[in-house]
Amino acid sequence: MGTKTQPQPQKENERRIRANDREFNAQFKYADNFIKTSKYTLLTFLPFNLLEQFQRLANFYFLCLLVLQLIPAISSLTPVTTAIPLIGVLTLTAVKDAYDDIQRHLSDSQVNNRRSKTLRNGQLVDAKWSGVQVGDVIRLENNQFVAADILLLTTSEPNGLCFIETAELDGETNLKCKQCLPEITELGQRHDLLWNFNGEIICERPNNLLNKFEGTLIWRNQRYALDNEKILLRGCVLRNTQWCYGVVIFAGKDTKLMQNSGKTQFKSTGVDRLLNFIIIGIVLFLLSICAFFTLACAIWESFIGQHFQVYLPWENIIPKNVAQGSTVIGLLVFFSYAIVLNTVVPISLYVSVEVIRFAQSFLINWDEEMYYEQSKTHAKARTTTLNEELGQIQYIFSDKTGTLTQNIMTFNKCSINGRTYGDVFDLRTGEVIEVTDALEPVDFSANPEFEPDFRWYDRTLLDAVRSDEEHAQNFFRLLALCHTVMPEYVEGHLEYQAQSPDEAALVSAARNFGFVFRSRTPNSITIEVKGNREEYELLNIIDFNNVRKRMSVILRRGDDIFLYCKGADNVIYDRLSSSQNDIKTRTQDHLNKFAGEGLRTLVLAERHLDEAYYMDWSQRQQVAAVSLDAREEKLNAMYEEIETELILVGVTAIEDKLQDGVPQTIANLQMAGLKIWVLTGDKQETAINIGYSCQLLTDELADVFIVDGSSLEEVNKQLREFRESVRILNRFRPTPLEPAVNLNINGGNSADRNSSVMYGSGLRTQTSPPPAPAISVVTFRWDDDKIKHNKGEPDSAECNELYDNLEKGEEGATTLRPDEIIEENTGFAIVVNGHSLVHCLSPELESKFLDVASQCKAVICCRVTPLQKALVVELIKRAKNAVTLAIGDGANDVSMIKAAHIGVGISGQEGLQAVLASDYSIAQFRYLERLLLVHGRWSYYRMCKFLRYFFYKNFAFTLCHCWYSFFCGFSAQTVFDPMFISVYNLFYTSLPVLALGVFEQDVSDKHSIEYPKLYTPGMKSQLFNTREFVYSVLHGAFSSLILFLIPYGTYKDGISPNGLILSDHMTLGAVVATILIIDNTAQIALYTSYWTIFNHITIWGSLVCFFVLDYFYNYVFGGPYVGSLAMAMKDLTFWATTVITVIVIMAPVLAYKFYLIDVHPSLADKIRLKCRVSTRSRQSNMVMRTPSARKARRSLRSGYAFAHQEGFGRLITSGKIMRKLPQEFAFPLGLGSKKLQPQTTDGNEGKNSQNNNNSTRSNKNSSTGYLNDTDAESAAGGGGSNGAHNEEDVSPRAPCQDLDTINL
Repeated sequence: MGTKTQPQPQKENERRIRANDREFNAQFKYADNFIKTSKYTLLTFLPFNLLEQFQRLANFYFLCLLVLQLIPAISSLTPVTTAIPLIGVLTLTAVKDAYDDIQRHLSDSQVNNRRSKTLRNGQLVDAKWSGVQVGDVIRLENNQFVAADILLLTTSEPNGLCFIETAELDGETNLKCKQCLPEITELGQRHDLLWNFNGEIICERPNNLLNKFEGTLIWRNQRYALDNEKILLRGCVLRNTQWCYGVVIFAGKDTKLMQNSGKTQFKSTGVDRLLNFIIIGIVLFLLSICAFFTLACAIWESFIGQHFQVYLPWENIIPKNVAQGSTVIGLLVFFSYAIVLNTVVPISLYVSVEVIRFAQSFLINWDEEMYYEQSKTHAKARTTTLNEELGQIQYIFSDKTGTLTQNIMTFNKCSINGRTYGDVFDLRTGEVIEVTDALEPVDFSANPEFEPDFRWYDRTLLDAVRSDEEHAQNFFRLLALCHTVMPEYVEGHLEYQAQSPDEAALVSAARNFGFVFRSRTPNSITIEVKGNREEYELLNIIDFNNVRKRMSVILRRGDDIFLYCKGADNVIYDRLSSSQNDIKTRTQDHLNKFAGEGLRTLVLAERHLDEAYYMDWSQRQQVAAVSLDAREEKLNAMYEEIETELILVGVTAIEDKLQDGVPQTIANLQMAGLKIWVLTGDKQETAINIGYSCQLLTDELADVFIVDGSSLEEVNKQLREFRESVRILNRFRPTPLEPAVNLNINGGNSADRNSSVMYGSGLRTQTSPPPAPAISVVTFRWDDDKIKHNKGEPDSAECNELYDNLEKGEEGATTLRPDEIIEENTGFAIVVNGHSLVHCLSPELESKFLDVASQCKAVICCRVTPLQKALVVELIKRAKNAVTLAIGDGANDVSMIKAAHIGVGISGQEGLQAVLASDYSIAQFRYLERLLLVHGRWSYYRMCKFLRYFFYKNFAFTLCHCWYSFFCGFSAQTVFDPMFISVYNLFYTSLPVLALGVFEQDVSDKHSIEYPKLYTPGMKSQLFNTREFVYSVLHGAFSSLILFLIPYGTYKDGISPNGLILSDHMTLGAVVATILIIDNTAQIALYTSYWTIFNHITIWGSLVCFFVLDYFYNYVFGGPYVGSLAMAMKDLTFWATTVITVIVIMAPVLAYKFYLIDVHPSLADKIRLKCRVSTRSRQSNMVMRTPSARKARRSLRSGYAFAHQEGFGRLITSGKIMRKLPQEFAFPLGLGSKKLQPQTTDGNEGKNSQNNNNSTRSNKNSSTGYLNDTDAESAAGGGGSNGAHNEEDVSPRAPCQDLDTINL
């Protein structure tokens, strides 16, 4: 194993590791590979959980109250009334926390117990992941997860190559190539040599930078530089590589995956935080009341009470001196009132809140509308404490790959020689037929190499190919030849290994149409066309990169030499021959159509080369390739020279299949007022393309800002220019007046209907903006007729841009106050690259970045690391004080999910890491719409209604003691029976309010989705806030005053008709208690909008329960109030008093409710009214919904997006990727190029991102390590596109100084 040297001191900023030497590595106490995400153990659970629970102000408050109740001298209530509910709350919460932590323990155990083959004493042994240590040499096999961050030593592939998938780290699903040091590849898989490997590694400290690694290997007295290309990170999956060996550098919590995972944060809802604030206020209120009663009691005892000692003697502990005795009595009364009045916030409030949340969680779990049949997956509420927060979301942060998309690429449409293929037409009407599963695909079975999973519906293209149509043949021949795909035969079946799914889809399409790519060597490509083999000599591969945006191959067959090229439309169009103008124009229409449908486009072109010209160019290219001076510039010049005068062949349109319903979901969520940010590891073009495909970006945007600066100064300059563009647009467009949304209740047309227009071009009153320098602004009129001001009903309609086809009517018209108008930012979007985001998140620029981003309709951050996702979420939480939701499906989304207020995990193809870290899990992105707009809104609405009623009924109950204090000498005597006080919140009023909190709904789930603006009040916390709380308190105080004074005035000195005296304390208490219960029943019945059998049972059952339990307690157990209520009910005075009191309490409430509904109806009120009076069902076009089918529309933006990585062309032509090389093989020189810095190019795409890896899933084969597309799961109907856009709309990108026309 080699001689062991003495330990050397380790610097603070470096890490020293010696392979196969645990003794040496142990001195540095590196972290082992054990992962722990759980919070408790069996020993620490009880103390830590109780400590955590008593950090809640309410729990601590009730604990102090319980201690006071244990003191007999000051307590008039038994401590059982507080102890039992408090223990119940602590137990319920502890059980829930224990269950959650058990799930974390199980997850940790599953990961830690994964098996890994580790080298021990020259032998491979099976070891748990948790047993792997720094310095160990481990063996990985194909499709196996990497156990820790390792330095690659040897692989099964030629030249030390291996391929990995990093979806768990950065969301990118294309394959990445890694290569070990050539000097170490000789070790192979010989265990004796690997065990004797004793190289010493000096590298950086643990950090979260996924794309950076710096280190040095010292071995055999030589030093070798180490970089990120030689490192495999934990969470990666080995693909297309039979085996590899590596030495562990970082383990456990030091791995880059764990460094990016973020810390688990304690999450509480905004309602919880408001309740804590309210409790502080209530406690201060109680202390003030108690202090007032203390002073009042001391004064009363000093002047009046001392004279009653014959009847009410002072306790023995009270001094006989009047002044001292009165003071001591007053101090004792302070604590007595603190106990008596504690029912303002009883412990049952928290019990009820937990029960309601628990029940709401089951309603989410049981919702069949969120059940995904294909994977048999239900939605699941993994936490029970955040339900109402779902109804208050303001920002949504979404991953792209696997969250918005299905990770499936399909060849969807194409254009050949100016003719488009892919649409299916109805022969009778000539209209395009929507492609669905019911439509019969074209039969390719006549082709022996066809793929059963391939779907194509336009038979005219297959007929053109089979009829030897020249242009169609040339189109598919180019697809079969111009690529970097590697073929592989698995059990006699041809399969392709593609570095990117785009290329896999194109080569697969050519194969199914009869142009089968068979084999390749470093200098040849063989295809089969209709059973005939065609072999081409591969002269050059001019590789793809993010700056060139194209790739080319130069081929020879016979005496013909030709160049095939494919790339972005703007790049290829600039290099087309001048004779191509006519076909360019026709093909541009097709490009616009494909881009408008959200398809990823590539333009195909060719050039026939003269033999003499090519030989001359080849010699000059080889000279440039070996040049030591400006090699990259010279090579680029050579490539530019030969990639000119191209002949247009056609266009491919690939669909990166969206999940079902993504465009509709995003449209509805945006209509509800939510801001949606996409945070993805994908390259810029791919992210933008998906943005358009899912309707997050639209062609109606005035501008799409691209932030791609590489330095702080560049980013600052870009943000400053963008902010100026926004300022100019906002400065010179008219400011809209308060808009109005009208629901025509009767369904008829109104006089002002003609003044309405479609959504996106709302009506404006012509205003006179200041003269704009060299800017012409297109404006529209706003309707300012019948402007009304809303009184402030919480869920009022917001603006007249809510729905495009709502019939306008005078009836029920409502508007918002100017300060309540939602900011509708429809003019801009911003795309930020990861390297620029680093500067945007710096303290110097974060405010400027937020200023620009907050004025954009959509924000897309691409090439971001998992930690950057979390930092963006944290920035919005901190700077905007907004409620955030993060949704993702992979381990790279875990930190974002943990950082957001609400984390939603999608049960996708990338494992369950996101689900395990999430608060809620769903199977498809489209279910987020129902989760928020239905369950979230209902949960918030129910919780707010519950709290408002709960505080009302408890203040109405508790403050009766305060009014009675003025008539009992401030002695803390209770007006009610102590048993009634104990069970008031437990039996008499608990079930109705629970039913309200679980089942209440103002409108149905259907209307909640159809009218997304119903969600807006939750975003603004309008249904329960400090103002609503104060209103509930004042309502309760008013009710308690009426409840006490009317019966008191009736029964004071009262005598019944038969001469019985009514003015006794017990009769008054029984009567007030009975009227209180009847009033509560009437109030809850008035509060309830949605009646179920449970509401009827609980509301009316609780009223009956009061009389039954009162009789049972007093007569069976001999309570002190026995006979009081029974005697009172025999007298007409009781019934008259009850009726008068209830009427006086209820009349103002009913009047105010009718006033709001009649004069200031909310949107929910109008919807309910329309449903009641309408005799027909509301048509679907009453609401602006994005159509599910793709509609043809034109877009002048580029649809280019190509998930490909530079370097594979070089690997092919150098032979490094080949398993077997031909005997005679000449290595071409100078193929490929190093990565270039981004440069500004023309076109709508703005600026190019830096050359980084792309993000799409490659096909996989588990048996040989090569790619197989047939195992990919396919979900139906991924694509959707808004068809409501005007075909004439043009949205060119222009800097602010060149701005000519702004289309609003």
